[in-house]
Amino acid sequence: MRAAVLGSPIAHSLSPVIHRAGYLAAGLTGWEYTAHEVDADALPGFVDGLDASWRGLSLTMPLKQVAGALATTVDAVASRSGAVNTLVRRADGGWDATNTDVMGIIEALRPHLPDGATRALVLGSGATARSAVLAMAGLGITTLTVRARDTAKAADLLSWALGLDIGIRNGSVADLGPWVSTRDDVVVSTLPATAAEAVAATVPTVHHGILLDVVYAGWPTPPARAAADAGMTVVSGLDMLVHQAAEQFRLFTGHDAPVAEMAAAGRAALAAR
Repeated sequence: MRAAVLGSPIAHSLSPVIHRAGYLAAGLTGWEYTAHEVDADALPGFVDGLDASWRGLSLTMPLKQVAGALATTVDAVASRSGAVNTLVRRADGGWDATNTDVMGIIEALRPHLPDGATRALVLGSGATARSAVLAMAGLGITTLTVRARDTAKAADLLSWALGLDIGIRNGSVADLGPWVSTRDDVVVSTLPATAAEAVAATVPTVHHGILLDVVYAGWPTPPARAAADAGMTVVSGLDMLVHQAAEQFRLFTGHDAPVAEMAAAGRAALAAR
């Protein structure tokens, strides 16, 4: 049985390490997981050329916005987020599309979030921010602040969230200046590493919430260091990556994922870079 991660660029991906560690721990000796450099134009041809041994595809940039067009079905999570990061082979040879990033964020944050948490701040306004908003709703958040360099896009994201009827009832928008509130129970940064120093400079001196930075390379990132210094509980983007991969593992293989072993392999691979 075969699965793979596709994207461009793809050489940096930890997905092969994480999934292969899962196969080894679960005793799935007949499974193979590889990485392939595939851009948006090449995706249809690549998928059409796969034989029946292929059970699933993990998708990263720039494929998340175009992969849904290749699927037989697109589930509610992928449809709402506007991003497909997983294609699962159907019995009829077609593909089911979903988004496991939302589950990855939920499972990365759930162990740390206190009961009764209702307020969240999302930094950024792109596709990953949409997944973060859906995850916040899944965790019971009702009040959402969106901060981004482009406040018009931030306003669009908040309007989208309020219109989905997913439990988020209140919100506000601001640019990436200093945080005006330390009352947020959880903060999710979906900003790229290039914005790291600017984001770190906005972290309050004291904050008792949780920060998830979806960036996992160069850990701890500048925002993670600043958040830890402020007293925040800091969650690595690697946790999100592992948990979204664990859901893919389950969908591809039909087996529960050995999350601890997958996480250990991811940490070891990062440490070796």
